[in-house]
Amino acid sequence: MAMARLTATVPLAEMADQVDKMMIKKKSPAQIVLLSIIAAFLILSEIAAVFFPSTITPTERLDYAARDAAMRLRGTQAVDERIVIVAIDDFSLNYENNTWPWSRAYLAEIVQTLNQAGAEIIGLDVFLFEEDPEGDAILADAFVQSPKSVNLVQLFVDHQGVNTLKLPRPEYENVFDSLGITEIQLDDDAVARSIRAYKYDKVSQKNYFNWAIEVARLSQNASPISQFSSTNLKLSNEEIPLHGTHFLVNFRGPAEAYPIYSAAQVVLGDYPAENFKDKIVLIGATSVTLQDVYPTPFSSQIRTSGVEIVANTVDSLLNQNYLRVVPPWVNLLAILLAAFLSHLITRTSRPGLAISLMFASIFSYGAIYYFFFSQSGLYLPFMAPETMFFLGVIMPTLEQALAQEAEKRRVRNLFSRFISPEMVEQLISTQDISSLNKRSNITILFSDIRGFTTLSEQLTPDGVVSLLNPYLDVMTKVVHKHGGTVDKYEGDAIVAFFGEPVHYEDHALRAARAALDMRLALVKLTDQWEKAGVLPPDFIFDIGIGLNSGDVFVGLLGSEERVNYTIIGDNANLAARLQDLSKGYGWSMIISESTNEAIKDEMETEFIESKLVKGKSEAVKIYKLIGYKAK
Repeated sequence: MAMARLTATVPLAEMADQVDKMMIKKKSPAQIVLLSIIAAFLILSEIAAVFFPSTITPTERLDYAARDAAMRLRGTQAVDERIVIVAIDDFSLNYENNTWPWSRAYLAEIVQTLNQAGAEIIGLDVFLFEEDPEGDAILADAFVQSPKSVNLVQLFVDHQGVNTLKLPRPEYENVFDSLGITEIQLDDDAVARSIRAYKYDKVSQKNYFNWAIEVARLSQNASPISQFSSTNLKLSNEEIPLHGTHFLVNFRGPAEAYPIYSAAQVVLGDYPAENFKDKIVLIGATSVTLQDVYPTPFSSQIRTSGVEIVANTVDSLLNQNYLRVVPPWVNLLAILLAAFLSHLITRTSRPGLAISLMFASIFSYGAIYYFFFSQSGLYLPFMAPETMFFLGVIMPTLEQALAQEAEKRRVRNLFSRFISPEMVEQLISTQDISSLNKRSNITILFSDIRGFTTLSEQLTPDGVVSLLNPYLDVMTKVVHKHGGTVDKYEGDAIVAFFGEPVHYEDHALRAARAALDMRLALVKLTDQWEKAGVLPPDFIFDIGIGLNSGDVFVGLLGSEERVNYTIIGDNANLAARLQDLSKGYGWSMIISESTNEAIKDEMETEFIESKLVKGKSEAVKIYKLIGYKAK
């Protein structure tokens, strides 16, 4: 080939760089950014929950559901047999048209019956604010005869900001052993999980504790509570945990878990006295019509009466079945730990394994969460770390999978024209791009167009391109068909090799078949050109091909700007020399002795001579490649 050869090396720099980023680095910057954003969002949510307690974050709401699920999974627990309920139920309200509100005299009958039965403590969940001239004295006298009794106060701030305290009627002054507030706390999802532990009256400068706490205190014969804060209070030298001045109720079960006796039937004497002897008896409404029923962790549909929620509270206090919530810093630590574990999980290059490890982590943490709750009543943070596990693995893994798939398609589309599909797949699938650099025994094919310099001088630049591009396209497809790799185009010359990056033991045969098919493809191509009148008159479009087999270096070579997957070695140079010699021998396909030895069982060849070629100190045997052997 006489014309100057313009090297058109395959621009593999970008591909090598992208493959390296895609396959060697297990976590891209985008994945780390995603992980950081998720962790930062969850941490900020936890911080917001601390500084803005009135604002419920998404994770807090889901944490409520997790706590309820854990309580339901634990199931119904045995209740304290000392606690019973006398119910203002539908039967009592309908008995002899005994509609609400009941007279104080009728309430006195209930109290007197319980006194006679030997009740230890009677708690009345009924406000005694309004006057009942005929019944107040009777009810007060009944409670004077009770060993211990508790009633209610109401402490609230009205719409004008005025602090208001409502106490029982003066007739009951010094009658009850204690008075308490009766606030049941509804969380943001309208489920009752706690009671208000205490409230401060600015006017009297006195703290009033929940009547459930007062019932438990009287049962233990404890002194009035004097040590308390927003996180705990002391009762009988026992430190009771509070959650922002609220006591978390450890529900023993759904509605009607405690013995419930109808108030009307108590008055009628339908129950034996031993049902109430030495018991804590709580009198309160259970009828839905009196609207003192609430959703609880066990059920939002079948509601539990306020008096039974008090029964659960008293049970928790008497038996030290406390529920605790870990401090906020534990939530932050759990998120960071989950983020770190997610980072480790996503370092795997197998998305399926990453997802499996993620679900294993989620279920394992769920088991840990339930263990701490069931064994010690401790609520760990749940939704924030679980969300961190889920999103911290799913989002980076999804981003990695999408990025890899997009990059694979881009690499295939861009470079399948220049290199064999096998090489593209190997570059994509390899875990170490440096493994492509090696010494290997392969077969090199060097082809050149005869007299293309003369032809190019007779054609316009567009004419040169219209001939050369279809030619290179057809020949490249032939090389790829036989598993070869196009190293480079040097003007009208093609350098290709067989046996790498996917190694074939029959690489010499593949190269020989490719050479024969290139000749056949050229015949079809020139026929098309002649019919189209593209070629100049009397010009014979022909090519020369040289084949040689031997050890060469194969690998990625170049600078940071341009890299080529190429071959280097004396055996590569010999293939080029053989192609040049084909002109003198008048035969288009010339092969070396090493290639001949590898293909002679299948191909027809003919020895030409031993010749000293440029770059060799000893003569090499040269053969013609004629075609397939007859079968």
